[in-house]
Amino acid sequence: MRNYSVCKQEQLELINLGMENKQQQSAKRVNIISLKVVREKSFLYPERRIKSPEDAYNLVKRFLVDVDREYFLVICLDTKSQPTAINICHVGSLNASIVHPREVLKPAILSNSASIIVAHNHPSSDPTPSREDIEVTKRLREASKIIGIDLLDHLVVGVDRYISLKEKGYV
Repeated sequence: MRNYSVCKQEQLELINLGMENKQQQSAKRVNIISLKVVREKSFLYPERRIKSPEDAYNLVKRFLVDVDREYFLVICLDTKSQPTAINICHVGSLNASIVHPREVLKPAILSNSASIIVAHNHPSSDPTPSREDIEVTKRLREASKIIGIDLLDHLVVGVDRYISLKEKGYV
């Protein structure tokens, strides 16, 4: 019996000590959240599957050709290479877009994607990839490999042409 009372006494002391510390330190509120994908709109894609960089370009050019700033898109694909979602991940300035792998992969994870294709435009109309484009591609390739979503390609889009970084050997 005595052991139990000692344990109770120790517990009471710890509780009292915790109460004293609580008065000195404010509590941290922790939010309880849920995540969901919200479909804003949709359109029909007649080819159904993306089999080549040209197919991907034909899909994204409607989003990227007439914009005045850099847009960075993520195309989410299922196991049959059918696009399931397109996310405008980031809108940059006239000549720059800051892209982080966490923001690119978030819609892919939420959409249960097997693979992704990323694309962005150069408002200057010259789709020649910059050093930053190549560095972002390398970071995305490494991050996507870790979480098990294949990065199939990164397209840089100009007004009437594109460059596939996969065809250039960067993916």
